[in-house]
Amino acid sequence: MLTAHFSLREMCASGTAIRLGIKNEPSEEVINRLQQLCEHVLEPLRQRFGVIRITSGYRCERLNKAVGGVKNSQHRLGEAADIHVSNIEVGRKMFRYIKENLEFDQLLFERIQENGACWLHVSYKEALPQPLPKGGEFHVRRNRRQAIDNYVVPPRLEELQYEY
Repeated sequence: MLTAHFSLREMCASGTAIRLGIKNEPSEEVINRLQQLCEHVLEPLRQRFGVIRITSGYRCERLNKAVGGVKNSQHRLGEAADIHVSNIEVGRKMFRYIKENLEFDQLLFERIQENGACWLHVSYKEALPQPLPKGGEFHVRRNRRQAIDNYVVPPRLEELQYEY
């Protein structure tokens, strides 16, 4: 178990991996990141909303490519999870709760236009400053997914590069 309610098996489960015979096994470093994600985001979310279903956690490179993930996906690092959302109203409540109460790196609330499936994508990086800075940016993806609400934590000031 990574935490009281989230197992490593759950965070690595993938129907696509089973179907394609992909071994989706994380390294110890990735397992540690998954544990941090569960402790800082998923457990508090579960305590607030009850049982939540992870539809995508860790993805090895081959699995990430098979599901159409971006090359630099935080899923590959064990820093991200996609959470099933039963409807837009519940999704908005969960989105707002994460944004206002939890530490996170990226928070996306999206749906597939063709079938209406909704999910939250949330990522956590252990190195984030606390508390989180205010004033993130909204990003909209231009593909088959429709952004409902997206929020990305702005970079720390020391990470910004200035040109004179």
